Amino acid sequence: MEQLTNSMQGIPLNSYILLSSVIFSIGVMGVLLRRNAIVIFMSVELMLNAVNLLLTAFSVHLGDASGQVFVFFIMALAAAEVAIGLAIIVMIYRNTNSIDINVLNRLKW
Repeated sequence: MEQLTNSMQGIPLNSYILLSSVIFSIGVMGVLLRRNAIVIFMSVELMLNAVNLLLTAFSVHLGDASGQVFVFFIMALAAAEVAIGLAIIVMIYRNTNSIDINVLNRLKW
């Protein structure tokens, strides 16, 4: 039983760490390299989901539910971020007829 708990039903903790770091890296690259506002917001969501996966994996590994509670708070934060971000993108599109981040330089003083 101890062996089963430490490997989380056959998948070792290292696999979760590797998958989470790959997903987080893809999200970081999307934020740094892309200029489309929608793609940037999707990349931020990828980074949040990578953190959620890691928190859940460590929570199960340690047998403590506090990591899973944090996941619910992060999901609520992500939902609010999507709603506000989409509203901002719609307003930017109405003003500039583009969602390209480089076009936003015109909005500076």
